[in-house]
This record gives sequence, C-alpha cells and structure tokens, in this order.
Amino acid sequence: MLDFAQLRCFAVVAEELHFGRAAARLNMTQPPLSRQIQVLERVLDCQLLDRTSRSVRLTAAGRSFLPEAQRILRLAETAAYVTRQVAAGRAGVLKLGFTAASAYDFLPRLVIACRTAMPDVTLSLREMVTKDQVEGILSGQIDAGLIRPPVLHPELEAERALAEPLVAALPAEHPLAVRDAVALADLHAEPFIGYAPHEASYFHNLLVSLFAGAGIQPRILQQLTQIHSILALVRAGLGLALVPAAAERLRFEGIVFRPLHLAQPQPAEIHLAWRKESDVPLLAPLRTLLRDMQTPPP
Repeated sequence: MLDFAQLRCFAVVAEELHFGRAAARLNMTQPPLSRQIQVLERVLDCQLLDRTSRSVRLTAAGRSFLPEAQRILRLAETAAYVTRQVAAGRAGVLKLGFTAASAYDFLPRLVIACRTAMPDVTLSLREMVTKDQVEGILSGQIDAGLIRPPVLHPELEAERALAEPLVAALPAEHPLAVRDAVALADLHAEPFIGYAPHEASYFHNLLVSLFAGAGIQPRILQQLTQIHSILALVRAGLGLALVPAAAERLRFEGIVFRPLHLAQPQPAEIHLAWRKESDVPLLAPLRTLLRDMQTPPP
C-alpha cells in the first residue's frame, strides 16, 4: 500500500535529483531516505530512479509516477487544510433557514457580512416559516434558523439577531399619509389589515398587545400571513397596516410608510436558533458576526 511518507520522499528526490539535498529538505539522513524509496519501488514493482555514485535520474516509470505522486500529496494537504478550517469554524457549509420577511433587508446584509468575514464559508439558505425551521433544526435539515420569537422548545437555544421598529403602511391618499409620524391612537376605528392568529402568530400577538396597551381597537378587515400580501391590500386602499421597517424595501407603489410613535419601543425581532447539543463549528463565528452587526459603529 502506498504511504504518504514514501511519496513525499520520492517527490523531493525527484525534484532535487540528489539524495543529499533531498535528505536535508526532509530533515533526515540519506540511509532512511534510500530505504523509503526502495520500499516504494517494491510496492509498485518497478524502478523509479536510476542511481549511480555520481547521479540520480528518473526512469520512464518514475517520470510517469512523479505527477501522480505530487497530485496525491497536494490532495492530502488540501484535505488536511480544509478539515482544520472546518474544525476551527473558518470554512464549510452552513445550512441556514430564514423567514420571508428577513429577506427584505436583514438577510442580504448578513450574506454580505459572511462573505467578508468568512470567505471560505458557503451559506446554504432555506426559506421556511418559523414552525418549519424549528422542525428542520431538530431533524438536522438545517443547522440554525432565523426565526420569530419566542423559542420555547427545550432542545433549542436562541439569541436575538435583529430588532427593528414597526412602521405604519398607509395608502398614499389616506389623510394620515401627510403626517411625519403616526401614533397608535390614530389607528382607532380605522380599517386595518392584520396578521393571521395562527400562521403569523408572532406579529398577531405583538399587535394585539400594542392595541390593548393603548386602549384602541382598529377595524380589522382581513388577517393574512405574509407581509407582501398585507401591503398589496394596503395598496388597494382596503386599510392600514403595521409592518417591520424592512418592508419599505419592497417599494410598493401607492403606499407611504410613516414611523410609529410609541411610548415604549416594541421592535419586531428575529432570533437565531440552534440545537443546544449542536457540534457545528460554524455556529460560533456566525453568532459573533450577528452580534457585531447589532453593535452600532463608534
């Protein structure tokens, strides 16, 4: 069987065509170097080198074998390097789930940051609702997910990756559209496009809490799951909506977005979730990167 040490000895001798210089490069003496070559020749059942007291030259078999030996050595070195990089969390493939809303602004910024900070890491991205991401993490389908809180499963851990303000989405012709900002009280009795209580429970519960705290009750005409669908109804003039600020990136014509004035900020959050017992090395640098993205520049 071929041995990497034998291949390395042969390659160096073939490059130097001198046993003394080759032995010096390999930090060994000539006798064991000669034995390694002899063993390799016995394994291959052919002569690789013609040796005399004055010269060393490759045989035809040696000339044919040299590029193959060098290729094998390069592959072994590359495999060792990649393995060390993966183990250290500097390379590899990270399977990451994300919700549709995170793709409006946050996900593109994360991808750009990953390419800069972790150029040897490949992101394998999967668009999934929060429930499916939780199941995907538990089954190993994905390594981590960008999901809406809370993360309650006992086998998962999570930390906040993003907090963004809510904004009011208004038909361009609505009287509130001329204001610089909108208060919750302005939404009382207004026709409103809300979120489905089960399929979009995070936003549904967030708005229910906001409205109850402010003592107001909009006239909820529709309850939908996806933000872009809600904005389509706002554009049609059916009502107002509260959406995360990143939704402005969708650039719907006929809609204006206004800051929402709140006595106490209630941002929409995205959390990074992963399995507690995960052994994926790339999770640590990803978490560090997400924390850095939340830290304002000095």
